[in-house]
Amino acid sequence: MNDASRRLEKRVALITGASRGLGRAMAIRFAQEGAAVGINYCTNREAAEGVARTIVSADGKGSLVQADVAKPDQVQEMVEAVTKMYGPIDILVNNAGVAVASPTLMEASWQDLDRMIDVNLRGVIHCVRAVGRQMMERRSGRIINIASIAALGTSFLGTTGYAATKAAVISLTKRLALEFGPYNVTVNAIAPGFIRTDMALSSSTGPRTRGELEAIARKTMLGRLGEPEDIANTALFLASDESSFMTSQVLTVDGGRVDFLSHSA
Repeated sequence: MNDASRRLEKRVALITGASRGLGRAMAIRFAQEGAAVGINYCTNREAAEGVARTIVSADGKGSLVQADVAKPDQVQEMVEAVTKMYGPIDILVNNAGVAVASPTLMEASWQDLDRMIDVNLRGVIHCVRAVGRQMMERRSGRIINIASIAALGTSFLGTTGYAATKAAVISLTKRLALEFGPYNVTVNAIAPGFIRTDMALSSSTGPRTRGELEAIARKTMLGRLGEPEDIANTALFLASDESSFMTSQVLTVDGGRVDFLSHSA
């Protein structure tokens, strides 16, 4: 692929939670399309270095930036570091997230709930506030928030706290789209279904069994689990010029899940 045909050529992207799973797949895909990628990680530097090696070995641009997105001062330092390395950020992907399962909300600890709120919701706000001003000044930018079909009401037990934070991300996506629209900055979300990532393949009691995974696959119209690349390709579309007239949208990428709680709004 020549440079002229790469969809993100000369763009700068910051992807949070990029050391593994969906973030890893998006970082590699964006770099393949010409973006210089800030690879954010919180604690797993070794995994993040592996992502950077994969990108650089393919003649792409990718550099590590450590930050806990729940801490606004660290987020600000991360944004400044990426801007210093590559220039103003064109694409922000708010992917960093944590999921702590509990049988019911009544049994969830406040420590676990607070951590999910801090990372999944406040982390998005911190990153948008740190990157958004430069996008507004340049009157250009793409913000992509990774939500979840849990936010849309799947009947998957043990995920109530997580679902609530991701529902807030969807609401925030729509509100931010309204605020950023006059500045030519689009804000969209992706709601992934069950994707083969380390986080999804494990449960509170250990690795999910083959039987559990097959049961989840049967809940999709396509009869399979998703792959990280399925989300990376959707994110690429939202980051590219091909989606320039789309904002305030939630793209569901779940293979056609059928296990939802109700038909009410």
